[in-house]
Amino acid sequence: MGPFLEILFGGLMTGMLYSLIALGFVLIYKASGVFNFAQGAMVLFAALAMARFAEWIPKYSGIANPIVVNVLAFAGAFVVMIGVAWSIERLVLSRLVNQEGITLLMATLGVTYFLEGLGQTLFGSDIYKIDVGMPKDPIFLLEKTFEGGLLVNKEDLYAALIAAAMVALLALFFQKTATGRALRAVADDHQAAQSIGIPLSTIWVIVWSVAGFVALVAGVIWGSKLGVQFSLSLVALKALPVVILGGLTSVPGAIIGGLVIGVGEKLSEVYVGPLLGGGIEIWFAYVLALLFLLFRPQGMFGEKIIDRV
Repeated sequence: MGPFLEILFGGLMTGMLYSLIALGFVLIYKASGVFNFAQGAMVLFAALAMARFAEWIPKYSGIANPIVVNVLAFAGAFVVMIGVAWSIERLVLSRLVNQEGITLLMATLGVTYFLEGLGQTLFGSDIYKIDVGMPKDPIFLLEKTFEGGLLVNKEDLYAALIAAAMVALLALFFQKTATGRALRAVADDHQAAQSIGIPLSTIWVIVWSVAGFVALVAGVIWGSKLGVQFSLSLVALKALPVVILGGLTSVPGAIIGGLVIGVGEKLSEVYVGPLLGGGIEIWFAYVLALLFLLFRPQGMFGEKIIDRV
């Protein structure tokens, strides 16, 4: 029972990180109807900014305190992501209002490659390290319940807690603030929101800024775990199956979908992988997403669209 629970906890912690990235997709799609293929590139760009600022601040300012350096680097990276969000909305999306969905998708693909190239130009293409002080040594949990306890990596545990806190804060933001209610109104009906004086362009900038902040938090966590490298954008694309499972318009779906995929890929790799030669963790999420597209394309919690003639 102990090994099974260790795998289960590991899957839940990884799934929470997937959910955090998937929230960026869902937020933008709900508010603007754009499937933001650039979310993975935004995670990479944010992580690069954080890593490089953490190097440059002590070098050029003389500040040596690592906590102060990380806070300043995070704040600087957040400002950069707000600038990225504003630029995407003003220079790209505002000029493509009422265009076909495929046009908007291709636009976000273009933004993806632009951000990857710009990140390499501004910050370099080496593998960078992000050290925010999260401990990497393992700990034992529930030692009184199971013999020997459950072995859990501290960094994974802290990362999952941070991701869970972010998800909770976003939920409160949407439910309890005036801006959050305006975002939900825009998501429900653009024209109705405009008719009561909600400015769509401002809302879209806010949504992209929030998605940029989510990308920054996710980039810092993944960068701390894996190092900041250009393959980080591919890790972020694991959130695509998450939004397919949960539904493109559902925030709870993004959370549950991430947990399902995180647990499913870990359990399948350990228990089914040896029978099939391994590697299941790489493709499990995409096969599961394909099955959902075949039998329930709106996802577990997405809205089923019915066209009436």
